[in-house]
Parts: sequence; C-alpha cells; structure tokens
Amino acid sequence: MYINFWYPIALSKEITAEKPLRVELMCLPFVAFRDSKGMAHVLSDTCVHRGGSLGAGSIKGDCVVCPYHGWRFDGDGQCALVPSLGADTKPPSRAKIDSYPVQECYGIVFAFLGDLPEAERPPLYDIAEYGTPEWKTQTYVLNMAAYFERSMENGLDPIHNEFVHPMQGAPLMSLERQRQPVPVEDIPWGTKFYVPFGEKLEHNTELANVKSGERVGAAGSWHQGPNQLVTWIDLTRTNSFHQYLFEAPVDEGHTRIFFINMRNWLIEDKHDQRIEDVTLQIVHEDIKVLERLNPVRTPDTNTKEILVPGDYAVVRYREWLKSWDARGWRIDVKALRAKQGDIAMAIPSPGRRESGNWVLDTVPLLPPSSEVPAIASQGRRA
Repeated sequence: MYINFWYPIALSKEITAEKPLRVELMCLPFVAFRDSKGMAHVLSDTCVHRGGSLGAGSIKGDCVVCPYHGWRFDGDGQCALVPSLGADTKPPSRAKIDSYPVQECYGIVFAFLGDLPEAERPPLYDIAEYGTPEWKTQTYVLNMAAYFERSMENGLDPIHNEFVHPMQGAPLMSLERQRQPVPVEDIPWGTKFYVPFGEKLEHNTELANVKSGERVGAAGSWHQGPNQLVTWIDLTRTNSFHQYLFEAPVDEGHTRIFFINMRNWLIEDKHDQRIEDVTLQIVHEDIKVLERLNPVRTPDTNTKEILVPGDYAVVRYREWLKSWDARGWRIDVKALRAKQGDIAMAIPSPGRRESGNWVLDTVPLLPPSSEVPAIASQGRRA
C-alpha cells in the first residue's frame, strides 16, 4: 500500500452535510463530510483530544463534531471550537488533524493520501468519454476479500480469460501470441497493452453476438499508479466496453473497488439490467479466484512464482511498484500493525509541509529501496 496517490473514498451520494461518513482505507480510519457549501472534505478520523472517532459524530455548519467532547474541526483539519474552553477562547495551535486534497468526479469523491505538493502529485485518471451522450455508464462498488495488487494484476493478465470466463465470450489470444511477451508500452505512471484477440470469440454470449460495423477485435488493459486500472474491449468501431476501476485497499486482505462500466452500444435504459447481469457475473468469476490466492499478497520477489511470457504486463506492474518503493512511498504495514492500539497514526497530509507540532504520528514507511528497476522511457515498446 502506497501513499502519494489518489484513492476513491466513497460515492458522491454517500457523503452528505447531514452526517459524517467513516471510511477505512490502508489500515487507517478516515472521515468524509460536506460543508455548508456542499464541498466534500476528507480528514483523518481521530480527534486529537482523547481519540474520539469523528465519523461517529455529527456535522454543524462547516465542521465535523467529535461525539466525545464536542470538539469541532473544519474542512482544513483545524479545530474551530473546544466547548470546554468557551467560544471566546482560541483552540490550542496543536489542535489540528490531517486534511487531504479532494477531487470529485465520475460520481466519486477521491482523496490524495499523501503530502506531495500539488505540482508533484500523480494524476487521477481522466475518462475522456465520461458524461458524453455516446456512452452509457453504470457504476458499481464491490467489496472483495483480496489484496488490491492481486486484483490489479488480474486486470493486466490477458491469459486468464479463457479459463476464468469461458462462457462469457471472453477475448482469446492465439497460442502463438501467448508464447511471446505481451507487447506493452510505458505510459505516465504505468504500462499499457492493447492486442488483437483472434478471428472470433468462442462461446459468444447474446451480447457478443450483437455486433455491427467494422470489426476491431482487440482489447487491452493498462494501469496508472498502483490502483487505477483501465480495460477496453473493442469488438467493432461502434461496439465497445470501456471499464475503469479505482481500487481502495482497505487492509492487507480486503479491497473496495469502484467500477465504472461504460458502453457505446445498447445504450437505452432497457438494456441496463442485461448488461449489469453479465458484467457482474464476470466480475464475481474473478473475485472467486482472487479470494482464494495463496499467498494473499503479491510476493516480494518474482522467484516465488513461475512467470511466463503472458505475464509480462504483470511483471512491468511489479517493476513500477518497485520504483515507488525506491521513493519510500510504501507503508510498512507490519510496523503499523505493531503500533496500532498504542499510538494513533495518520497518513501525512500536505499541511505537514507547512507547519509542525502535530499530535498524531505519521504512518511508518519502508525505507527507500536501493533496488530501482529500469522503467522504460515513455512510448518505448517491449
């Protein structure tokens, strides 16, 4: 699990100005709420007075209120009121909690969980076709008892389709193609592949049989950062599924996935349930496998698995992870777990670069790795 990336917190409709929402992410608690102007805020969910959970409290005006002693914190994480000191007394300067940058788009509230300055932050993925009349969108939130890296790797694995999804018209790659490394190219903060899947789809579903226009017959997946995944399945020039997954690692063995499924055909509402049924059946076929993987988490070294040419996109993903290890962005989960219960911790926010004297400890990070993989230059093909 890594700091300094954008993570989905909740659907926009789940965050209100009436009641705070408590969310667990990366082994830590967060609280989300809206102020009187409707702006969403995401804070560390620990009151620095006596450790109360702000997510179990209330909202008054522009502040979230601790249920234990009524301390109020605004959207910037600053304490605005300590009731026991009186309204005319300024709260102590240390009475502040981490507040994280927020973006609200695609019907989701995202938070940047890290302390990088704005100009240095990896981006949130831009879905260019979102909200356009040519594309229909359905969004799902899925809870999975599996580690997020395993889920990301599954999406970057073109070989598993014919075994995990044989009855869904899954794109198939020729044996010749499978024997070669998946042709990938590096993109900013990730790796991409897009390949043809053969002359026909075996075991076509009803949906796969409804095709028109010039045939493309190609599909691909790519990632941006450790937790943003894209899959395009282009049957023809006018029959495509574009899928965007924003993954939130809850802890070492649980993941919450915000899944945006888009299509540019059968876009009438009457087809929604039909599309949803097929889509979620495929998703749960993946989840059934992912929840039984051993080990649960991705091995630290590829020597603990036997990888083949079809796994090349997975290998490149792991190399990107190593590059973020080298920056010192990986959370030391074992150290975190050893301290939890005795010490309250938070992911460092940008505010920590502007002021000191914070109450909560920052989450422990693994030291920067000396092993820096050679990530290919942009546009280079393997």
